[in-house]
Amino acid sequence: MPPANLSQLSAFTCVARLGSFKKAGAELSLSTSAISHAIRTLEERLGVSLFNRTTRSVALTDAGHHLLGRIKPALRDVGDALAEMNDFRERPAGTLRINTSRGAGQLVLMPVVPRLLALYPDISVELVDNEGMVDIVAEGFDAGVRFLDAVPEDMVGVQIGGPQRFVVVGSPAYFSRYAAPHHPDDLLAHECIRYRFPSGRIYKWDFEKEGVHREIDVPGRVMLGDPTMELQAALAGVGLAITLESVVQGDIAAGRLIPVLEDWSMPVSTFTLYYPQQRRLTPALRAFVDLLREARG
Repeated sequence: MPPANLSQLSAFTCVARLGSFKKAGAELSLSTSAISHAIRTLEERLGVSLFNRTTRSVALTDAGHHLLGRIKPALRDVGDALAEMNDFRERPAGTLRINTSRGAGQLVLMPVVPRLLALYPDISVELVDNEGMVDIVAEGFDAGVRFLDAVPEDMVGVQIGGPQRFVVVGSPAYFSRYAAPHHPDDLLAHECIRYRFPSGRIYKWDFEKEGVHREIDVPGRVMLGDPTMELQAALAGVGLAITLESVVQGDIAAGRLIPVLEDWSMPVSTFTLYYPQQRRLTPALRAFVDLLREARG
């Protein structure tokens, strides 16, 4: 049996990760038919089916799961070896894939990306915002960015942002109908914009003042899973929202949103970029980290 080649195995792992021939083709800059041909050729060489295909889904067979588990470490080693070749270049190069929360992407990463691209023409950047935690190694990311207390223990963390805090805000239209709350317990009589994490857990609003901690399961008729829509709903007067103060500074300054319970606001840890302990920092990622540290000041 002739051996499978690296491009076929790469196509296989990409389809397995994304669950789609079309998405795998887009990521690998190949047509869907080319991806399909690579998988079909690999299956013919191995004499087994690797995927169960329907018109709506693509799922690994038992044989596919077994193959994926065996080859992922080897392909990761090959990828790391190729990435190390950047050390022999005069300038950092390659594509940086970073998984980030939306807030970190907007507040910390995107302000630095233009300078990174200007200084290093051979670097390209892909930022994927995801409010839930993902396995950055399994999903093929170079690094992730979350609050420090959410970084997995087996990762190396680099703090890249200043301290943050949450603030409760509402629009002038909202406060024309409701009196401003003065204590977290007052929120039980308000319309609040609730947030559901990708895991399904509903966020309970946290507050702290002079060592006193309050956690409120706020009421509200609107439940969202996207911070941008939360802000839109608050601006529209739907209800109160809790968000990072730095995200709404402009809206507060312009009078579009009014902060309340400021003396009860809950501070949170700094944004942190993290990567696996066993993986060396590539020149491209090192350049990005240096610029992020510089921006932090």
